[in-house]
Amino acid sequence: MQNVAILGSTGSVGESTLAVIRANPDKFRAYALVANQNVAKIYNQCIEFKPALVCLVSHRAAFELRDMLKTKLPDCEVVEGLDSIEQIVASDSVDSVMAAIVGSQGLRSTVAAAKAGKKIMLANKESLVMSGKLLLDLVKKNKGKIIPTDSEHNAIFQVLPRAYNRVPRDHGLKKIVLTASGGPFLNMDKSSLKNVTPAEACKHPTWNMGKKISVDSATLMNKGLEIIEAHHLFNVSPASIEVLIHPESLVHSLVEYIDGSVLAQMGVPDMTIPIAHALGFPERVGHRVESLKLSDVGALSFFEPDRSRFRCLDMAYRALAEGGSSSIYLNAANEVAVEAFLNQTLNFTAIPEVVEKVLDKLPNQHIGSLDDVLEADRSARLLASRCFAR
Repeated sequence: MQNVAILGSTGSVGESTLAVIRANPDKFRAYALVANQNVAKIYNQCIEFKPALVCLVSHRAAFELRDMLKTKLPDCEVVEGLDSIEQIVASDSVDSVMAAIVGSQGLRSTVAAAKAGKKIMLANKESLVMSGKLLLDLVKKNKGKIIPTDSEHNAIFQVLPRAYNRVPRDHGLKKIVLTASGGPFLNMDKSSLKNVTPAEACKHPTWNMGKKISVDSATLMNKGLEIIEAHHLFNVSPASIEVLIHPESLVHSLVEYIDGSVLAQMGVPDMTIPIAHALGFPERVGHRVESLKLSDVGALSFFEPDRSRFRCLDMAYRALAEGGSSSIYLNAANEVAVEAFLNQTLNFTAIPEVVEKVLDKLPNQHIGSLDDVLEADRSARLLASRCFAR
């Protein structure tokens, strides 16, 4: 029985993780659930899955949940705050951690899981974008493991050799191809993009995701972050990472080898597939998921992204090439800009403009510690906020 801590249990990835656990109660236990403040949703999760531990970041929400569970689940301990999340992932009772807290807020808990030598199912790409080699070194030092759980990186992980040693030439690896749906505005006239609303940006054509990642998919910043994540995970040069628009979202990524072979992982756009792979690895586990029927699909399409429409892609390649603190600046500025867009204080097309200003104005710094990461993140957020302050 694998005891799983689910960080972000009330989000879309968290709910998909619970769906796989529900289908495999003899293999996995939702030992700990972590969320921000959605009391109603996590209460229902507690009643069904009976975790030993629950953590809510909000003090008010934790107090309310504790009161609701005291008679229903008296043995379930309810804790609160960011420090408690770190204590949960470090617990000897936890075997694996689903790292699905959105954005930079997931960094501390992912680092704590790495220090504790846990199996980390990494759905929070921002942690690796921000900390890069620091996080990977912690995982190696403490004999832990990262299983990429983004659909694209999990796809790459699945088609690489099992013994992949992060040295591409040893395996004849030539190129990684990340696929992108293109988001809801793929075919919209560029002159109309300035006026799109948050609600429109969050209507992803193929995936059911949270607001922040939906907006990132609409700007293709999500793919930009995935370029940086793929570089760190698989030790592939930026020049060997390509992005293709694939509106059907059935081919989740491809790997090309020097002999001309191209291997792809395919499946319906359902996050339970990569999550089940990550949970069960190195074995395969069954769950309730729709089969991919290629005869019904008929045709698949692929084409290069329009870089003038999706400017965030070039900024991600730039940040990766510059190294140092640039990827931290990129992520922080994007998070601030996306939040402003969702709050309707910034228009959609201004998101990449804010990111570019931050990259242009802040000096690139050497990153040697987690404190350096947090300081670079703070500086970028401050500058990004000033870019559109009224």
